[in-house]
Amino acid sequence: MGQVIPPQEVTSILVILPNWLGDAVMTTPAIEFLCEVYPHATLTLVGSFVSIEALKYHPLCKNAYIDETKKGGIRLLKTYAFAKKLGKHDLGITFRNQLHSSLLLRWSGTTQTIARASWHASLFLDHAHQVPQGHLVTQYVSLVETISAHPCKVIPRLRLFIEPYHYENPTLGINPGATYGSAKRWYPEKFAAVAAHYAHRYEIIIFGGPGEKEMAKAIEDELISLGINNFTNLAGETTIKSLCSHIGGLSLFITNDSGPMHVAAAYQVPTVSIFGPTKHLETSQWRNAHSDIVRHEIACAPCMKRECPLKHHECMKLIEAEEVIEAVENL
Repeated sequence: MGQVIPPQEVTSILVILPNWLGDAVMTTPAIEFLCEVYPHATLTLVGSFVSIEALKYHPLCKNAYIDETKKGGIRLLKTYAFAKKLGKHDLGITFRNQLHSSLLLRWSGTTQTIARASWHASLFLDHAHQVPQGHLVTQYVSLVETISAHPCKVIPRLRLFIEPYHYENPTLGINPGATYGSAKRWYPEKFAAVAAHYAHRYEIIIFGGPGEKEMAKAIEDELISLGINNFTNLAGETTIKSLCSHIGGLSLFITNDSGPMHVAAAYQVPTVSIFGPTKHLETSQWRNAHSDIVRHEIACAPCMKRECPLKHHECMKLIEAEEVIEAVENL
């Protein structure tokens, strides 16, 4: 435990979110604990476009700002101006380990500031704490614990405040994309094989971002070649809010390790996640009672690279559709 900040001293909290959708969703248990510790406080959220669009619907969110300090100009000067726009809060916490986030908290004039330990957090902020190894959710929660009078006894589930979509029929979602890089992506023909196996039981939704339309189209073409037409391709057609809503209403989700995977966990959607180059012990679905992981234990994984450095991509290539189908059945 670090220095406890009394609840009566905090009525406004500045929260700097991670840039990636999945990482932002994984901060939600920490944010809920933060609101429990400081029940009289409102939230000001700062983050990327995707993280703000997903989390700004929190009932205690008073203000939400997209951080655009990287876009053109001198970033230090833009960060200073942005900090003055945000203004002073009673408490500020950043879930990013990044120099400009530390400076943003410092220059905002916020009374008490918190971040994970780093040279810049130690230099510019009030509380810089080492976080434990383990799942990212526990790392984020541990930051809040350092200023709380008591530990978080039971870390809550992920939570989003976007109403889930209502489908007329049982619906399977497949998500072949992963914004981080190609190394995290399983193959369109294998996704199509899994979808085809369940086409008699579920309507099918293909998800994907604007840059993932080609993969989604490959799945669509494969399904058509198999005589399957009860699918909808939403790749590039959803906002962040509607993406979360449509995932939230699914009956089943097959996905790579990605932001949408964590969205599904927030809604407790039965999910099978396909892992290759990333650390499943740190970024798997958090406390989804109906989830499983398919991965192969190979010497070079997890490499944490955006593209396969060995050019063979065996961590994903060796995973077969039958393994994913088996995992679904075991759910």
